[in-house]
Amino acid sequence: MVRRPVAGVVAVVLLAEAVLIAALNWFLGVVVDRQDMSLAGLDPDVMSMSSKIGGVVFGLYFALCALVAALVAVRDRAPAGLGRVLLISAAVVHGLLGAFAWGLVGWTAFLFMVVVLALIVLLLMTYDRAGGPEEAAPGGTPGEGAGPAARAEPGAAPAGAGAPVSRTDEPQDGDDEPQDTVPARITAPVPTTP
Repeated sequence: MVRRPVAGVVAVVLLAEAVLIAALNWFLGVVVDRQDMSLAGLDPDVMSMSSKIGGVVFGLYFALCALVAALVAVRDRAPAGLGRVLLISAAVVHGLLGAFAWGLVGWTAFLFMVVVLALIVLLLMTYDRAGGPEEAAPGGTPGEGAGPAARAEPGAAPAGAGAPVSRTDEPQDGDDEPQDTVPARITAPVPTTP
């Protein structure tokens, strides 16, 4: 099964990214604090503190997304509710960060963001909401583990002894060739014995 390894890889990548983002923002906050830098008259202490808080918040966000991916891998079920929303938002964030990374950092950062985005989307797409394909067992009734041959076609009437079979007068596939005349309605014979 390909789904569990994908979810596990997504969990590991998001957790590593959470640690890296938090550490990088904390480091930038320390650099701003020690250099006593100011940008357009902003207070250096506010800039340092906001960088550290932003790093912690984004780190916790990605760690929570990694936890959702790990739970998906362990349970082997599609993420639902808040977990699904978190993973979709993480995919959107990686798409936006990838777009910014192309211009600001370079193609390697863009490539990393696109790979993480693809992993998250793959995780979301491999788990369908219906719980996967039905178990195909020979025989049985349609919808209860029956194989593909036993499933009824959509719109088809049940085939029984007294079930009438109708044909419309509209042209069907293969009606271009000459055919025998077919009555509009065929009914099963009725038993005559009492």
